Amino acid sequence: MAVPITVLDCDLLLYGRGHRTLDRFRLDDVNDEYLVSTYGFPRPFIDYLVELLGGSLSRPTQRSRAISPETQIMAALGFYTSGSFQTRMGDTIGISQASMSRCVTNVTEAVVERASQFIRFPQEEAAVQKLKDDFYNLAGVPGVLGIVDCMHVTIKAPNAEDLAYVNRRGLHSLNCLLACDAQGSLLWAETHRPGSVQDNTVLHQSELSSLFETKMHKDGWMLGDSAFLLRPWLMTPVQMPESPQEYRYKMAHAATHNVMERTQRALRHCFRCLDGSRATLQYSPEKSSQIVLACCILHNIALQHGLDIWGDSGCAALEADEDCHNMEAVDTEAYRMRQELVLTHFS
Repeated sequence: MAVPITVLDCDLLLYGRGHRTLDRFRLDDVNDEYLVSTYGFPRPFIDYLVELLGGSLSRPTQRSRAISPETQIMAALGFYTSGSFQTRMGDTIGISQASMSRCVTNVTEAVVERASQFIRFPQEEAAVQKLKDDFYNLAGVPGVLGIVDCMHVTIKAPNAEDLAYVNRRGLHSLNCLLACDAQGSLLWAETHRPGSVQDNTVLHQSELSSLFETKMHKDGWMLGDSAFLLRPWLMTPVQMPESPQEYRYKMAHAATHNVMERTQRALRHCFRCLDGSRATLQYSPEKSSQIVLACCILHNIALQHGLDIWGDSGCAALEADEDCHNMEAVDTEAYRMRQELVLTHFS
């Protein structure tokens, strides 16, 4: 029967007889319960990552080539899911802090290289229609292609003079733009914007906005909260409902948008390195952005493998809505489109 491997056991494996035989640390040396409790994921998921990333992590030019791909992946998963400092997780794995840092860097880069494979909007007509149908079945809002929102991830201060990353709570952060489907799978992730940038500006400056402005909004629209500006391709809530129809629309909008709120909680719960109440990413904004994106990709891979990534996600706090809601002009195409939606489908 496989038993959990301890730090002492790792030391014997790694340093016994005066040699660093790092590849002797194998998945077969630990049981399934230990994998989930320590690294956050079951054996089949880790096996899949080893197969997916093994070639990238075995490149002969890498400094960490002496460490097997599976050990690198376990080290990175342990860091992503625990939120612990690298030294502590390195001790658990049985590798040095320097090696741990290289493992996190290498695995992050290998995962991010595959972003377009796992985070994308569906292109086939049948898949797009299913996307709309799944959202409609939630609360009756038609034509929805995704839910968009922003999530702050706290990072260490880049330097004392740089205020660009200071958010409205006085913390240094990245303001990450996310979009998800009705199952909480991410369709879009831009993770590099400074925390001082407001949500609506993040969206306005994003490639997602350019995509919908140029070609996608004719097929449907996104849903966003009142931190965003109403647009022909972005339906926001009616801020002050004045009719039963507007009230029903607002309630249906909120029920649909709840999927994104649950998705953000699940991300923070599963990947504790993103949970600012537990730890702050101790990296540059650029590297922190890559780590956030890697966690988003792993979130989608976990969903594809049928894993229950939701857990007790209610324990992770969400950022509050923007303090200032955007004022709405009533003489715009977007306003008329929303009114037509309200009167047609919520009367």
